[in-house]
Amino acid sequence: MKNGSESDSPDGPSGASSGDVATPLPEAMTGRASPAKAAVGDKPVFAYFATLPQPQRDIAEAVDALAAETLPGLQRAVKWGMAYYGVGEGWCFSCGGFARDVKLMFINGATLLDPVPPVTPVGMGKATRGIELATVGQLDKIQVAKWMRQITSVPGIGGKRR
Repeated sequence: MKNGSESDSPDGPSGASSGDVATPLPEAMTGRASPAKAAVGDKPVFAYFATLPQPQRDIAEAVDALAAETLPGLQRAVKWGMAYYGVGEGWCFSCGGFARDVKLMFINGATLLDPVPPVTPVGMGKATRGIELATVGQLDKIQVAKWMRQITSVPGIGGKRR
């Protein structure tokens, strides 16, 4: 994985310009979450966030800011139409905007996280668990930061086994 800081947006975390247009969001995780093209780095993730309507944009940016504060060496990418995050080897969690909420999903969360997050998503694997956030206020920063540290303590998907 390439270090996301190599493609930081000069416009800051949103990377939004006045010409960005919000795209319609799917109701559930079936197939791609958005038309965002797969790419590694900060800039594609910030560009994806810029396409989200409110309140999903603010929620996704709050999750991203928490990840950046919590995880030294954070790497970002857009995959399957959502933002993916990892540290070191592989991708460990994702954040994607949907019609009613933002889904923050931890790959292998059922086996690696304590406590196990409550939501089992459709179409992301039996061991994936996460939370659905309809407002920024629903983001429990302390608990989510603990989950982020736990899930990145082992290689994620697409990484080498230690």
